[in-house]
Amino acid sequence: MATLVTLPSLPPTWTPPSESASSISPFVQRRLIPAGAAYLAHIKRTLNNFTFDEYDKQLEEERKRLELLNADGLNGEDDLGVGDEEESPELLLLDAKEWKKQDHYQVLGLSHLRFKATPEQIKIAHRKKVLKHHPDKKAGASHTTNDDAFFKCIQKANEVLTNPERRRQFDSVDPVCLSLEEDDPSASDFKGREKDTELFFNTFKPIFEREARFSKKAPVPMLGENDNSKEDVHAFYDFWYNFDSWRSFEYLDKEVNEGSDNRDDKRYTEKKNKSERARRKKEDITRLRNLVDLTLNLDPRIKRIKQEEKEAREAKKKTKGGMSAAEQKAKAEEDKRKAEEEAQRKEEEEKVARAEAKKAKTAAANAAKKARRQQRAADTDEVAPS
Repeated sequence: MATLVTLPSLPPTWTPPSESASSISPFVQRRLIPAGAAYLAHIKRTLNNFTFDEYDKQLEEERKRLELLNADGLNGEDDLGVGDEEESPELLLLDAKEWKKQDHYQVLGLSHLRFKATPEQIKIAHRKKVLKHHPDKKAGASHTTNDDAFFKCIQKANEVLTNPERRRQFDSVDPVCLSLEEDDPSASDFKGREKDTELFFNTFKPIFEREARFSKKAPVPMLGENDNSKEDVHAFYDFWYNFDSWRSFEYLDKEVNEGSDNRDDKRYTEKKNKSERARRKKEDITRLRNLVDLTLNLDPRIKRIKQEEKEAREAKKKTKGGMSAAEQKAKAEEDKRKAEEEAQRKEEEEKVARAEAKKAKTAAANAAKKARRQQRAADTDEVAPS
């Protein structure tokens, strides 16, 4: 039920306001440019054919994704599964001055990813390590730690891994990769087991997958399977025998003595570093070539392909001209006999021809001799006295 409200009466002193003397400005046509968050949202909905509910749902998913990406690592979230590796006592005692000897991936808790770690994962891992080991957070702790030095190691690791060029240099000499290369197989490891196909593929497949990341060209053919075609096998070895690697060894360069302004020292160090890089590069190329040679010698597919080619050649010989191997041999012997008879016949004909020529030559010589005698006799009769 409505309630009646009584308004108070106007005071006696109230007077209505006077009309403004100023005139209203004339109408002006202006061009409005669409802009702002509302307009951008309208464009996104239009381009993606989103309803308002669908667009709101997408915004909520994006908000959650950004919250997860920018999380501080203390809210229990996994943060893409990085930065939570257990830190060994040896790792925490690293000397920041020896940063070139440290494993940057291990320092940031990225040992399980290494060169596969994305920039986002490196960023998250660094943030979590900083929050855990920042010196200000450890200030006033009763126990003594090496957190100040380890914090510097964390900063150096982040500095290297967030710089694409320096990260590539570090990946070239990744300590884990170098350790695996030292365990590469040799011919002696397969002695007596040359026909073990499973051992061959289990041994060499991961090696070529590891080496493939250094290739300048893509895609990189992998070792494959035992039933690969001849073309695939040949393509694999053609690629790896001409492997073009981006791997470099600048990361191992010796630093010029800190505080030294001697130009000769700098030139000598640079020359020495250049020589060492060339030596390591040559050794790496030789190592990979020897690895490919060993793989080729042990590859069961090569033996299978050679056997198939041999059988194909023999089959071709058997079917050539519709004759068997025995028939072909008999025909070859008959052809040889005929050739020998023909050569003998020609030799006899040449011998008879030489004899006839000699006989004709002798007859001509005798006739000429007889003619000369007759001529001399005639000349004698003419000069005799009458």
